[in-house]
Amino acid sequence: MAAMNKRTTVFVLAIVTFITAGAAAQKLLVANQSDRTVSLIDPAAGTRVSTIAEDIPGQWGHEIAASSDGHRAFLPIYGNSGVGKPGIDGNKLLVIDLGIEQVTGVVDFGHGVRPHLPVLDPASGLLYVTTELDDAITIVDPATLKIVGKIPTGQKESHMLALSHDGKLGYTANVGPGTVSVLDMVGRRTVAVIPVAGEIQRIAISRDDRLVFTSDVAQPRLAVIDAAANKLKTWVDLPGMGYGAAATHDGRWLLVAIPSKNVIAVVDLDKLQLARTVNVAKSPQEILIRPDGQVAFVSCMGTGQVAAVNLATWKTEKLIDAGKGADGLGWAK
Repeated sequence: MAAMNKRTTVFVLAIVTFITAGAAAQKLLVANQSDRTVSLIDPAAGTRVSTIAEDIPGQWGHEIAASSDGHRAFLPIYGNSGVGKPGIDGNKLLVIDLGIEQVTGVVDFGHGVRPHLPVLDPASGLLYVTTELDDAITIVDPATLKIVGKIPTGQKESHMLALSHDGKLGYTANVGPGTVSVLDMVGRRTVAVIPVAGEIQRIAISRDDRLVFTSDVAQPRLAVIDAAANKLKTWVDLPGMGYGAAATHDGRWLLVAIPSKNVIAVVDLDKLQLARTVNVAKSPQEILIRPDGQVAFVSCMGTGQVAAVNLATWKTEKLIDAGKGADGLGWAK
């Protein structure tokens, strides 16, 4: 019996060690525009554990993504301005080793393209990067760090990209034109261009891939696009201009950042109407939902923090210090 208890104790300790190690390996990544840094945050403790400098003089990144194994992060260096505004046009994507917390590689696009959003497709294993000045999505092999192709969007200022969950379709928010491009990611072609408004921002997709969302810049409303018909379905009134958005894992809600009101709006996707708002911190930008679906992380540029919102209670549980100009979010397993 003593031997059995000893073996049981060792087994339990091994499980606990494994779980603890797995939890410790999880990192929330934050691209800080004003600091020109990337923060690595322990999401369980709610603390910043380290900061990595981007080290590109006069330019900075807006968005970030982590590799599927959680070992690396990909940070496009956009330049030194905003979409559609004059300034330096970035032409590089930095590769960060999250183990040693250093930039260890660079993808050079060869000319100024204003690379903005990196999206890793689990289905194909490819890395897609919006490259605005090429009116295209550039395809990178994350294993070799080689550019392997492009997908034309047919529009200017293709700033953000959302993928269907099977990776076959992509949707870009074309800011200045106020349109959404529908892309065949496998055939690498534009399927349709959907007129939405005079100018739009951001893009998101429902969990069942039936609806695509973007926000009108001129009016406080959310465009709901029918993905099967490739046309505008309806509008949802918001308390202010919408920005980053994400659907909850149960498919019931869409969370939309409202920078001017310091809240996130919660849209009921069954009724297609505003259900509630949740106070966060100043100027929320982007929303990333934790893999277990229980917490939404919201970058708040005005305070350099990330708000952790409990999706059961609809309350902000904690504000986590990140860096000045906290913007793009990524999750490393």
